[in-house]
Amino acid sequence: MIELNQIREKLQEAIKQSGITHTELAKRIGVCHQAIGQYLYQNKMPTIETFANLCAVLELDANEILCIQR
Repeated sequence: MIELNQIREKLQEAIKQSGITHTELAKRIGVCHQAIGQYLYQNKMPTIETFANLCAVLELDANEILCIQR
């Protein structure tokens, strides 16, 4: 089962490793910078399109972030 906390932790780590600020990331994916904080520290999830953009900008495998094993 996919848990929100696991997804949030994986996104937090990926953003940290990328070195991209929340403001820059928000600009690149087309959301306000507050949205990034909501995805990482609150119970809000991005839309599918925003999630896909996050994965593209951060060069992530969506399956890994969603804790889906192949």
